[in-house]
Amino acid sequence: MFVATIRNKQKGRVYETHLIRHTYREGGKVRNKTVANITKLPPETREVIRRSLRGETLIPASSIDVLSSRGHGHVALVRGVLRDCGLRNILSSRDTRERRLVEGLLVARILQPLSKLATTRWWLTTTLAEDLDLEDAVPEELYAVLDWLAAQQPRIEKRLAKKRLHNGSLVLYDLSSSYLTGRHCPLGKRGYSRDGKPGSLQVVYGVICDGDGCPVAVQVYPGNTNDTTTLMEQVDKVQDRFGLERLVIVADRGTIKQTRIEELRKREGVDWISALNAPQLKALYGAGELQLGLFDERNLVEITSGQFPGERLVVCRNPLLAAERKRKRQELLDATEERLRKVQVAVEAGRLANAGAIGERVGRCWKKQKMRKHFQCIIEDGHFHFDRKLAGIQREEALDGLYVIRTSLADKEAHPADEVVRSYKRLSSVERVFRAMKTTQLLVRPIFHWTPTRVRAHIFLCMLGAHVLWHLERRLASLLFREEDRAERTASSDPVVALERSDAAKRKDAEHTSDDDLPLHSLKTLLAEMATLQRHTMRATGSEATWEQVSVPSEHQRRVFDLASVKVP
Repeated sequence: MFVATIRNKQKGRVYETHLIRHTYREGGKVRNKTVANITKLPPETREVIRRSLRGETLIPASSIDVLSSRGHGHVALVRGVLRDCGLRNILSSRDTRERRLVEGLLVARILQPLSKLATTRWWLTTTLAEDLDLEDAVPEELYAVLDWLAAQQPRIEKRLAKKRLHNGSLVLYDLSSSYLTGRHCPLGKRGYSRDGKPGSLQVVYGVICDGDGCPVAVQVYPGNTNDTTTLMEQVDKVQDRFGLERLVIVADRGTIKQTRIEELRKREGVDWISALNAPQLKALYGAGELQLGLFDERNLVEITSGQFPGERLVVCRNPLLAAERKRKRQELLDATEERLRKVQVAVEAGRLANAGAIGERVGRCWKKQKMRKHFQCIIEDGHFHFDRKLAGIQREEALDGLYVIRTSLADKEAHPADEVVRSYKRLSSVERVFRAMKTTQLLVRPIFHWTPTRVRAHIFLCMLGAHVLWHLERRLASLLFREEDRAERTASSDPVVALERSDAAKRKDAEHTSDDDLPLHSLKTLLAEMATLQRHTMRATGSEATWEQVSVPSEHQRRVFDLASVKVP
């Protein structure tokens, strides 16, 4: 038996008749017999009869138990982008246990960075473990898969570089450091701490990004490694392992120093972009090769210097930066002078008489503001006097807002001066990668592993997470508090002056909504909102049979999946 719907069109109107019919055979022929006309019943009643005759078991809503609910939307989003950007196949072209474990660790690192034990418990509260068939995974297995990932790192980085780097492209390189716990990792050394923990053991790691700031490779070094000693190893990696015959490496002034420049000049197909440090800038100014009058009508000038043969020097002057540095210097000078004046009052009052004690108190004044070079002090028993070194202060003020980009790129038509400056400023995108890895999303620190292999694998995993985040943020830019056209505007704007936020970005800041009136988020809160899309396990009361049902996505959640090119669950 079934419900048949018959439609008749008369005088432009459509009439529907709903009949319960019985199908049977007679003399080898199929015949239908009308049992009842249910046209006048309410539509919902007709639907119940229709589905019941199909053999479906209909249960009152009050008789349905929700056995469990697991966060699903955020997992589906991140896994979809990870797959769509090609990273899942780069990990392994086959569906292996190792690939699923690394994929699970990657998604967990982006959504909820925890220890390995906590991860195996957290992902059971989401659909991540069941979709990857990892419900039975134990912490020891996650530690072991880090060893597998470390062995696969050269192959994975090579495939990422093949997608993102090409002959002649920019290669951005910068370093950071993170502190370790424990004392047993051979990589853990005391060095210059970028975490503000100078007494802690740490590791140093350098990240290679393409010209758009997408991370493709990372190398871990002992914590006392000098930045400049890592450069040539990275050039070797890009040329030999990644197969780039020509490249332009961009690194800061602390990495590309004169000794490294001499080595780079001997490399075929390698050009570089960096900047002069403060002593080099002062020497250029002191030799008279940098004329401040050149900046009366412009803020960017290209010069050559005998001190830097074979290089192009692009001198930039940012008046806003100059004003800010002057203001900050004046505040530091005033604060230091106030501290010195307190010492002077104590000496005059007789509370400080010994020259050694006076010198000790004066030494404390230099620690915070670090303005020692701008003061002249006379210290004697029972006497203390100080003055500002006005000539030195004026010389420093003359260079406020000035910075010099240096490069080996000789072709001015292919690489004009303004483009050289823009290329150097792209290093800020590597800093954003470090920020994502260390503070906002992936929480690479503190590092609890103590074997070098697993420390390297942990940092490599976080770099891969930053790679996925890079794709996520660009796909979802219209729903985030970020400028959508910043790259295009940067390419056509003044490279020296800081780029102002666009009118569209200011509207976002003011109204907190997208162009289609959807709420704006940071990436972190957006992922939290996506987690409210859940998958439920349902069961009829008194029955053993269960079924899965996903929450109905909101308009906002559907928009997120659409922008990310991920199928709506």
